[in-house]
Order: sequence, then C-alpha cells, then structure tokens
Amino acid sequence: MVIASRESRLAMWQAEHVRARLTLLYPQCDIKIVGMSTKGDQILDRTLSKVGGKGLFVKELEVAMAEGRADLAVHSLKDVPMELPEGFALAAVLEREDPRDAFVSNDYASLDELPAGAVVGTSSLRRQALIAARYPQLVIKPLRGNLDTRLGKLDRGDYAAIILAAAGLKRLGLPGRIRALLDPADSLPAAGQGAMAIEIPERKAVGGVDLMALLAPLNHEATAQAVMAERKVSKVFGGSCQVPLAAYATVEDGQMHLRAMVATPDGVRMASAEVRGAAAEPEALGE
Repeated sequence: MVIASRESRLAMWQAEHVRARLTLLYPQCDIKIVGMSTKGDQILDRTLSKVGGKGLFVKELEVAMAEGRADLAVHSLKDVPMELPEGFALAAVLEREDPRDAFVSNDYASLDELPAGAVVGTSSLRRQALIAARYPQLVIKPLRGNLDTRLGKLDRGDYAAIILAAAGLKRLGLPGRIRALLDPADSLPAAGQGAMAIEIPERKAVGGVDLMALLAPLNHEATAQAVMAERKVSKVFGGSCQVPLAAYATVEDGQMHLRAMVATPDGVRMASAEVRGAAAEPEALGE
C-alpha cells in the first residue's frame, strides 16, 4: 500500500500517523509513504484566493493515484476542495484535533494586547475578515508557506503575531507556541479545520481487498458527520478560498449544532446562522 503526501513536516506527520494506524490493523501489509511537492507548496508569493484555491494542495496527489503510483492520499481536510474530481472519494475522516484558531506571538499574549498598527499575519480570508471586524486598528498582511516557514517569519520580526490552526501546532509538538486559543464564538473555524481525511480512487482494491473497507476502521463517525455538514455549507457558498466563510459543527448524543458565518474580506459586512438537528442528516443541516 502506498500513501501519497505533501512533503511538509506537518503533512508527513499526518501520513505517518495514518501509516501507524494501518500497520496496527494490518501488520502483514507493507505500507510506504511517497512525499510530493504541490503547486500550493511552490507558489508562496500570492494568496490562495488569487492562484486557484484549495485544489492546489491535492492535484499532484490525485494524479499519482490516477496513474497507480499511490493507493491513497492523506490530507488536511480544510485543504480539500468541496467537489472531488470524478472517480475519487473520501474513504475516511479521522477523529478531529483541536479545531480552533491559535494566536501565536513572541511579545503579546492575545489579540487584545496588540497595539494599533501592529501587523498580524494570516493566510486566510476568513481570519482576515474576523480580525478586521473586531480589531480595525490592526494591520493584516498575507502569510504563506508551511508551518515552519510561517513561524520563522514571525521569529524574524516580520509580524507582531500570526494566526494558525491549533491542530497543526499540536500535532507537531509545538503547543508551547500557542499564546491563546481563539474562542469559536469570536473566530469560527473553517470547514474541516482540525480534521484529517483519506482520499482514494473509487472502487480501488489492494491485494484483492476493497480499499474503502480496509480504511473504514479509521473513520470517526461523529467527526465525519460534523465535517460533512460543514463542507455542505461551504459548497452552498461556492466552496472556494475567495469568500470569507466559516462553518463549524459539534455532535453530541446524536444531535448536531452547526454554526456558519460569511463576510466581506474587510469584515464590514457579516452574516451568521446556526441550526440544530439530527447528526445522521448532516448534509440536510448544512444546506
């Protein structure tokens, strides 16, 4: 079995995590990881909304699967387009890590402490809009690159603070870099944030066994239901990086609480909504 992954440290951690889980389930199976560079990793001088959006992080991995060089790909779910190419499917969504945004700074403990004119780095139109709405006195500048690159830019003094996904910092053993976790009430997460997903070619078999069935034990039902609702919200709004959009669902005792937000990039106009219902019907709730 061959796992395709981006080459960043976080992406490889995620692929290794999946390999370890699969090795425990199928010790007789030889599982390899193939690292690949994607256009999203290579184009760092422009924001995703200007160069093609989420698909830039997965296309090369899908090509490898289509050509038979890989059997599955491991993704951060928030990087996966809402519409998969024909012939591909999400086989499993693993249990979610912390979905919140993290405030990271060497000099300040929170967004509230930043002085007027302080520069905040973020790669996300969603975060940009949310920060601009609550802190119009701050200067928001784009921040691209993998996690280590972004932290390096902060440490170099390019930014007073940066906003990152808490999940990535925790997975790489860097929770100490987090100065504050942003409450979802103030910074509603992106659809799929904190969740990992496994993508496969449809009807793929490995060693004569259906790959979807092999991966089924890795699927975390409550997480899968939550992100399905979130991704439906995103799909309704066009599912691109060009609209500041948030969607976050929680599941408890078979019931789902789904919240969503859409805004203008400057945060001046913002609309939000929430709904509760049966977790077994996530797409209906998202719509």
